[in-house]
Order: sequence, then structure tokens, then C-alpha cells
Amino acid sequence: MSSATIERTAAARLPDGDVVAVLLTQHARIRDLFASVRATRGDVRRQAFDELRALLAVHEVAEELIVRPVAKRTAGEGETEARNSEEAEATRMLKRLEHMDVDSAEFDAVVEEFERAVGEHADHEESDEFPSILRECTAEQRHTMGERLARAERMAPTHPHPAAAGKPVALALTGPFAAMTDKVRDAMTR
Repeated sequence: MSSATIERTAAARLPDGDVVAVLLTQHARIRDLFASVRATRGDVRRQAFDELRALLAVHEVAEELIVRPVAKRTAGEGETEARNSEEAEATRMLKRLEHMDVDSAEFDAVVEEFERAVGEHADHEESDEFPSILRECTAEQRHTMGERLARAERMAPTHPHPAAAGKPVALALTGPFAAMTDKVRDAMTR
């Protein structure tokens, strides 16, 4: 069974709207998008990568603003610092990828490293942070956190406009990953 399937199964066992269920579902979608990036070329690959980048922007900011403050209390500061460090490293890799030709050998090598880093990060969250949140937070608290995360997803695009995919000028208007995370952060803190 694939990691994405395991994540979807675990999410289905939790109440609708539970923050851990929402995050597990996002992890599964992220893994699916990595598979699409690996399996495709050209404009289709660019579009899959752009969608992955946008989902990661929403996911990262939601974790930063909603999950990490709670996980710091439930799992400990060391745990949250480790996850933040992993996210910072993944962001550095993503910034490198944003400037590469998606069909280049260099892109293939870096995206493989990036996928491994993001997958390990998700695995750490699922084994270390999520159990502490499930154990220490009430169902109502987790549902409230899940609602905030879902609201953030609705306010921020989960993928670039189809007309922007593979077009440098259009992508410049949607912005690189850093600009996308800033837009999500602004939307969530309004």
C-alpha cells in the first residue's frame, strides 16, 4: 500500500474537518503530485509542479500558523523546531527548482531530493506531531483548527491559473513560492 493510500485511509477514520484528517489528505495529494511530476514531461509536468508548489504554500503556512503553536505545546519545542528546520530546507530546494527547466536532468535530480525531503518531513509529522495533537486536543479543538485550515485553502489558490502554467510572465504575476506563502499568510491572518 502506498503512503498516499495509507494517509487517505487514516484521514477517513477521523471525523470530517479534523485538522489531522485535513493534513493527512493534503500529504496524500502532495505525494500524488510528486508522482505526476515524475511521470510527465513538458507543459503537463510544469502544470503538475505549479500545482504542487501552490499546495505546498498553503500547507506550509497553515502548519506554521495553526499546527505548530499547538504542536509546540503537545509534542514539545524540540519537535516543532525540527519540523520548522525541515520545512526551511525544503523551501530552499523548492526555490532552486523554480528557476530550472522542468525537463532538465538537473530538475530531475533536485526534484527527487526534494520529494524525499518532503516525504520524510510528512512522515515525521505523522509519527511525532499528529499523535500528540490527537492525544492532547479535544475533537472540538481539532475541528476548529481544521476549519481554519480549510478556510485558508479556500482563500488561497491550490493551483496556479491554467493560463499561467509554463509561462514565465504569467508565473511572475502569481509569484514564486515565497510570494505565494506571503499571500496565504496574509489571507489567514486577516
